[in-house]
Amino acid sequence: MSKILAPPERPKYAAANVAQSVVKWAGGKKGLLASLLPLVPESVGRYIEPFAGGAALFFALASESPRRFAKATLADTNADLVALYQALKTDVEGLIESLGAYRYEEEMFYATRDIDPATLSPVARGARLLYLNKTCFNGLWRVNSKGKFNVPFGRFVNPKIIDPPRLREAAKALKLATIKKADFMQATKNAAPGDFVYFDPPYVPVSSTANFTAYGSAGFGPLEQQRLVEELMRLKKAKVRAVLSNADTPGTRELYARFAVRVVHMRRSINRDTDKRGLSPELLVNNWEKPGLKEES
Repeated sequence: MSKILAPPERPKYAAANVAQSVVKWAGGKKGLLASLLPLVPESVGRYIEPFAGGAALFFALASESPRRFAKATLADTNADLVALYQALKTDVEGLIESLGAYRYEEEMFYATRDIDPATLSPVARGARLLYLNKTCFNGLWRVNSKGKFNVPFGRFVNPKIIDPPRLREAAKALKLATIKKADFMQATKNAAPGDFVYFDPPYVPVSSTANFTAYGSAGFGPLEQQRLVEELMRLKKAKVRAVLSNADTPGTRELYARFAVRVVHMRRSINRDTDKRGLSPELLVNNWEKPGLKEES
């Protein structure tokens, strides 16, 4: 069984060569890396992230030297996000060139938002997502029941639509990954001992105004949350280590009662009420330690 790392005293990578998330994503895990990284074994056969989102943990691990994983799988049900990552991996210069045509203008924003992304090439589709993500209200990606992106234009001072160095570093990291549009159970279907899985699903809402499950037209409700618990248990029986993050609610504490659960605190940057963008409690669940609940200091 692989050892679990203690929190590193210093980064394992040079600042100039750090790959980072290229999108602002509700639930992004940059602020939780200090708690997540020690849970990843020091040697991983394949790193699997079934809810890729901003992929903050993947990019952090890909920037380490030596690297803990030999290969990776990133999956998501968001076809636009998958297209972006595929474009970064295969044609980052084409993506940068495509982004160069965009301007921070309200008329251009709504004209771009109205384009059917399914009609675009992966590069054009990825550039569209990045442009809308950098210029929409609050940087929030949300679609309606028909799968159409519906966030309004955002008010910023000179938003950075194109960041070539960041995109190129992300492209280098993505060379290590297989990228696919898939349900989380498809992504983990062939996971084997020695692999490591990080689940970062749409969170159980903590209130009626905090529901961030609408990334896809199908949503992610109670039945999907229960399927996730069952998959976490299946992986445990298959001796595949997995970590899952979710909101800290009475319901999630009950949902994951069969596992080891840590309560951690993360700063939230996306909330319609700016006064509520502070520290929020979240759960980190793993499937190999003794079941129980404990709080991080």
